[in-house]
Amino acid sequence: MTGHTLVVGAGVSGLSVALALLQRGHRVTVLERGAVGSESSWAGGGILSPLLPWDYPEPVSALALHSMACYADWVAGIEAISGRDTEFWRCGMLALDVAAPDPALAWCAVHGLAAQRGCPPSVLLPAGLAARAPVWLPGVAQVRNPRLVAALRATVVQLGGMIHEQCPAMGVLTQGGRVTAVRTKTDTFPADSVVLATGAWSGLALDGLTATPHIRPIRGQMLLFKLEPGVLDTILYRNGLYLIPRRDGHVLVGSTLEDAGFDKTTDAATRARLHAEAAGLLPVLSAMQPVRHWAGLRPGSPGNIPVIDRHPDFDNVFVNSGHFRYGVTLAPASAELLVDLMEGREPALDPAPYGWQAALARAW
Repeated sequence: MTGHTLVVGAGVSGLSVALALLQRGHRVTVLERGAVGSESSWAGGGILSPLLPWDYPEPVSALALHSMACYADWVAGIEAISGRDTEFWRCGMLALDVAAPDPALAWCAVHGLAAQRGCPPSVLLPAGLAARAPVWLPGVAQVRNPRLVAALRATVVQLGGMIHEQCPAMGVLTQGGRVTAVRTKTDTFPADSVVLATGAWSGLALDGLTATPHIRPIRGQMLLFKLEPGVLDTILYRNGLYLIPRRDGHVLVGSTLEDAGFDKTTDAATRARLHAEAAGLLPVLSAMQPVRHWAGLRPGSPGNIPVIDRHPDFDNVFVNSGHFRYGVTLAPASAELLVDLMEGREPALDPAPYGWQAALARAW
C-alpha cells in the first residue's frame, strides 16, 4: 500500500512515521496543532533507554531494545540527509541504589544489554556515590532531543514531505467506510490513509473518530544547569531522579510524574526539591542556580505501553501514541512497526501487545 498519508502530530513519533513512510515511497503531509516538536519531544531528556530497563513490562523492553540496537544508524541517516547534528552520544548510565542488582544484571545478560556491577575507573564520581550499589550500563546513549526533532523535520522536508504548523485537526470526512480527509479550522486535507500521533492529546477524540484509550497527559518538571564541559560525562540515576550531561556542559535534572491535566505550570517547591536531590548526586550544583525550569506533558499510558495499531473505526486510520516517558527512545522501532502494519508486512516484533484491544484491557 502506497499513496498519500496524512500524519496528525509533528512530535518525534509523528515525524518518525513520516520519515519511514517517505523512505518506502509514500507521499506524506504532516499536520501539527502548534509548532513542530514543541511538546514532550522538546521537553524530555533524550535518554535512549528505559531508566531501569529491567523494571518495565516486556512489550516496553522489546520496543526499547529494538530501537537501541538501530538508533546509531538511524540518527546517522537523519544527520546525513538533514546536515544537522543530533548530538547522539553513547555516554553510558550509572544507576545507583539498585535494590536488587543481581536480578538486574541477570535480566541484562538475558536481553543482551551490557551491564556490570560497580563503577568503572573511567567514570569519576563524587565521594560516597561509588559505594551505593551501582550498576553500570555502558551502552546507554542519549540524543539532544530538540536537535533530533529539528533534524527529523529537515529530513522529512528534504525527502518531499509537507508540514503544516498551527494547524490543529478538528475531525474527519468519511465515505464508503474510509476516512477521505482530515478537517482543520481553515482547510480540508485529503488522504489515502491517516496516522494519529497526537501525544498527550490522543485521549481527546477528533470529530468522527474514537479517542485512543487510557492515554492522558502526565506533567514532568525539569531543571537545567550550566557547568564547564567534562564535569559530568555519564548519566546518573537514583530513585527516580536522573542527571543528563550534555557535551557543552549543560546538565538536565528530572523529572516529576504529575497527573495535572493539561497544566504545564511549574512551582517553586518542586524546583527546590529537584535542585536538592540533584546536588546530592553532584555536589557542585548546590552552589549554582538553574538556568531554566520547565514542564512538559507526556502521553501517559498504563505500563508505559504505547498503542501502535490500526484504528478500530476505519481500516485506513492508524495510531502511534501513548509512549509515556519513552517517545524518543522508542521512535524508530515504533515507526517501523506501524509502517509494517500499514503495508501488510510481517513485523519484526509481535504487534499484539501494542494493539487497540490490548490497550482497552489495560488500566491505570
